[in-house]
Amino acid sequence: MVLCPVIGKLLHKRVVLASASPRRQEILSNAGLRFEVVPSRFKEKLDKASFATPYGYAMETAKQKALEVATRMHQARGPLPFCPHENSFALTRGFAGAKSPGAPASPTFQSLQGDQLGHPLVSLLMTWSVPSLNFQRTKLAATGSRPLGGMLVESVHGGLSECCGLPAEPLLQAAGGELYYPPRPEDLRQPVQHDSIPAVDTFEDLSDVEGGGSEPAQRETGSRDEKAEVGAAGRATAEAECHRTRATLPPFPTRLLELLDGFKLSKALLTACKLKVFDRLKREAPQKAPDIASKVDASACGTEKLLDVCAAMGLLEKTEQGYSNTETANLYLASDSEYSLHGFMLQNNDVIWNLFTYLEFAIREGRNQHHRVLGKKVEDLFQEAYYRSPETQLRFMQAMHGVAKLTARQVATAFDLSRFSSACDVGGCTGALARELAREYPRLQVTVFDLPDVVELAVHFQPAGPQAAQIHFAAGDFFRDPLPSAELYVLCRILHNWSDDKVHKLLSKVAESCKPGTGLLLVETLLDEEKREAQGGLIQSLNTLVQTEGRERSRGEYQCLLELHGFHQVQVVHLEGVLDAMLATRVAP
Repeated sequence: MVLCPVIGKLLHKRVVLASASPRRQEILSNAGLRFEVVPSRFKEKLDKASFATPYGYAMETAKQKALEVATRMHQARGPLPFCPHENSFALTRGFAGAKSPGAPASPTFQSLQGDQLGHPLVSLLMTWSVPSLNFQRTKLAATGSRPLGGMLVESVHGGLSECCGLPAEPLLQAAGGELYYPPRPEDLRQPVQHDSIPAVDTFEDLSDVEGGGSEPAQRETGSRDEKAEVGAAGRATAEAECHRTRATLPPFPTRLLELLDGFKLSKALLTACKLKVFDRLKREAPQKAPDIASKVDASACGTEKLLDVCAAMGLLEKTEQGYSNTETANLYLASDSEYSLHGFMLQNNDVIWNLFTYLEFAIREGRNQHHRVLGKKVEDLFQEAYYRSPETQLRFMQAMHGVAKLTARQVATAFDLSRFSSACDVGGCTGALARELAREYPRLQVTVFDLPDVVELAVHFQPAGPQAAQIHFAAGDFFRDPLPSAELYVLCRILHNWSDDKVHKLLSKVAESCKPGTGLLLVETLLDEEKREAQGGLIQSLNTLVQTEGRERSRGEYQCLLELHGFHQVQVVHLEGVLDAMLATRVAP
């Protein structure tokens, strides 16, 4: 039934089978197709070594067989205009539908399968071409007999007609595509290649001369009016069947819908972290959904749905025994892991998620949305938004600590900093980067400079170790107070938070504290100059918009800033993930 519109469309076309195979004639006849037989004289002797793939060999052989027949038919009547879609239809296609353990070792056929042959080569004659490959398949498939050679066939892949000698359904489906979606007029005006095949309707009937096979070729019968009726019926059926084709229906927007659902997956992850699902499964696993639900004070059905989504995201493993953490969940989502992002997840859930709810307002107003979340005007973002209470302040520091630990090693090793004996990590929070710098450079003394409340709570993040003696904490406000003296200043994820005037103010303070030769290590997410990479700086730029008063910048913008304040010899290294490191040297004013 699916092929009926195609057959109807072909009834008023002249179709030529460039093969003498009785089996192929039988298949096309059973499909209801009218055609004539003109076997090809092309010898299948192409050099297999000149083709990179079996596909190329099979397609070129099929093409040359069709060209040979078309050329003879064309020469019988002389040159006529080439008009493939108004006068004729034809198709060449190399195809193989089965493999056998007893097949020759030739690279041409040992891995040739129908699925690998791609879109058919459009010419003007239908031909079936699998050179020198038989294995008695047609007899096996068509008659059910089992000669000795059939024992060599281990399996058959493809439809029945493919095994019998012709992939009728794929061929006719391709024919439908060519007939219902002809080339545009501008395409038909392109110059004709030298091996193009003239229109089939212009050829003489050569089937009698060629002795078209052991079975007589079928002729078109009926009056012109009868043919017109059949053609009209076929077109009507085609229009009814194809009303939702590629001509009227665009491609399904899978990627677009995936993007739309992205926020739902994010919220599922954040909710699982909030409920400490990954903590419970790290301590005891596997567990069933009702057991976990009772421990997190949630419904069994809701918990099961949440766990299934987490399993689909690759965060959990689901078996008959229950749910277990994946390695990723144990390493990053359990709160007691060394590289835990649990605090960062909670910060996203409780603060950033709410801010992004007002993204439309941020876009319209061009500023952060803390005033909408908090219900009041915010003068100091970090004091008001993040440090409203010791609990929220500690949670913010946990979030920053988790992210810093993941990137600190990359930052510390991005450049050779061995020439510096002292460093000041401005806004260094918990000292995660300072510890990595001390570990990498044993002679380096590092001072972490941050707000008094931050320095007071930083003790919760200080593990014992040999690097402890190299790290010192100093309290102060880097906009108001003098900076500690150092040979290297570090600004890691600081400048993007602030407006341009505050960025200039901070860089001026750093420059005033520097002697010639002092280094400045700047770590930020750099926008690409043309702003095309959505997964890097562009997403971070939206994040910066809703949260802070600052913005992300490109490499060129940061370089101009640094040079304006006397820092030159700028080097840039892209770190794993979304961060970039820039090292510049202060020169004499």
